[in-house]
Amino acid sequence: MRPSRVIGHFEGAARGPLLICFGGIHGNEIAGVKAIKTVIRLLEREAEINPGFTFRGAILGLHGNIQATIAGTRFIRTDLNRLWTPAHIQRLQSSPRESLHDEDAELYDLLHHIKARITTYQPEQLFLVDLHTTSAGGGIFTVAADTSESVQLGLAMRAPVITGLLKGLEGTTLQYFTTENTGIPTTGASFESGQHDDPLSVNRAIAGIINCMHQIGCLPDGAVENRYDQLLIHYSVGLPKIAELVSSHRVHPGDQFRMRPGFVNFQPIKKGEVLAYDIHGPITAIADGLILMPLYQPQGSDGFFIVRPVLTPQ
Repeated sequence: MRPSRVIGHFEGAARGPLLICFGGIHGNEIAGVKAIKTVIRLLEREAEINPGFTFRGAILGLHGNIQATIAGTRFIRTDLNRLWTPAHIQRLQSSPRESLHDEDAELYDLLHHIKARITTYQPEQLFLVDLHTTSAGGGIFTVAADTSESVQLGLAMRAPVITGLLKGLEGTTLQYFTTENTGIPTTGASFESGQHDDPLSVNRAIAGIINCMHQIGCLPDGAVENRYDQLLIHYSVGLPKIAELVSSHRVHPGDQFRMRPGFVNFQPIKKGEVLAYDIHGPITAIADGLILMPLYQPQGSDGFFIVRPVLTPQ
């Protein structure tokens, strides 16, 4: 059965922010989809059994790349998380829906649902959490936009916050969902909850969403039991609270990129260490640091990232 675009939604009796959660922007990353479904069920159950439960605002969960999810691939034609540019979106919105295919059609439908929800709810603040997983194991983390509000949102999800990761990228959800583009005070963060096939990646994504709802004022203290929170704390032990990008390696068509096996997120690496190979030969680290998102899947344009700690745990 074809998945629904709207994973779920919940609106509280009290006015508050609109939180949009994306799952499956990459079709092979379904942990976020499962997590959003669970969070919506938790909210509905809390409203049923707890007469004093007050939820401020509204949450909307959207499934990103449905076609790629059905195919079990990261994308069909192009990475959906590289298409969110104002110019591309303007072209799509002036095109007939029936003329669009693959990721353009996915983006068109996502924009339709987002615009409709903003129009009906009229929020004073908009928040975005884009849920992802990685092909490598290791620690969890959040990716922040270049604002202090985004960093604080990331820290609230109890995972290391990576800054500067969007440098050199174009068309990501975090780059599009800004106050300038939406016309509403907007803050976003991406949450990487673990390896694609790790069942605990779903639980960690659940905890991340719940922590986010507490941070932005949707949930009062003590509301919605968060038994998954210790998972986030456990997987962040010993990792930096904030790390910044040192360098990234782009993969181009025909490179025949091959990551050396065995790397995991936040594994220390040394300058000059061989990390991967392509048609030009060995690819070495340009600096000491921690490796992030080593590419162990056929699709993807980022071979790996190198980051260094900025703020370490107390």
